[in-house]
Amino acid sequence: MPRRSDRGAVRIDPRLIIGVVLVVGSTVGVTSLVSGLDDASEVYTAATTLSPGDRITADDLVVERVRFGAPAIRYLEPDALPRDGLIVVSTVRKGELVPVASVDDVDRAGLATVVVSSRAALPRDVEVGALVDVWAAHRVERGAYDPPAVIVPGAEVAATTGGGGIVDGGAASVELLVPRERVAVLLEALAAEDVIDLVPTRPTDE
Repeated sequence: MPRRSDRGAVRIDPRLIIGVVLVVGSTVGVTSLVSGLDDASEVYTAATTLSPGDRITADDLVVERVRFGAPAIRYLEPDALPRDGLIVVSTVRKGELVPVASVDDVDRAGLATVVVSSRAALPRDVEVGALVDVWAAHRVERGAYDPPAVIVPGAEVAATTGGGGIVDGGAASVELLVPRERVAVLLEALAAEDVIDLVPTRPTDE
C-alpha cells in the first residue's frame, strides 16, 4: 500500500511495483505465445512412407501445426486435399511434411508430354484438363490425304497457346499428355507433316 511520509508525500511500496511488473510481463508472454500459434499453419505429414503411384486420402496423413518463416517449398494443407485423394508422384518418408510438388490429381506415370499444332483454332471446350482425340490424315502426295483416323484417343490437355476459340482462325499449339506407347505414332505423324486435328472426347454415356 502507498505510504505517506512525515512531510505528507506519498511513497510507493516497492512490492507493489514488482507485482505490476510481473503481471505485465506475464501478459506480454501469453500474448506472444498466442500470436505465435496464430502464425502456425496446418499441413499434412505422412503417417507412413508414401511411394509414387500410391493414392492417398486423409487417412494416410497426419495434420501438424507448423510455423514457417518464409518457406521456399509449399506443403499440402487439409483444405487442398480432394475427397477422393491424390496420387503420390515422389517418395515422402514417414513423418515428413508432404510437399505440394510430391502429389498430383492425375497419375502421370506412363505419360509423356508432346506438343502438337492443330491446323485450326481449338473449340472453346478444349482447355487445360480437357480430354481430346488426336486425329491425323496422312499425306500420300501433294494435296492428297488418306482418310483421317484417331491415332491417340483421350489425350489430356496440359497447356495451350494461340488459336483461342472457334472464332479465331489461327492455328494452336497444344501440350498433350500422351501414353508412352502412342508417342512414336504421334511423333511419326508430326514428322510426316500429316494434318492433325484435336477433337474433344465425348463421354461414353452420351
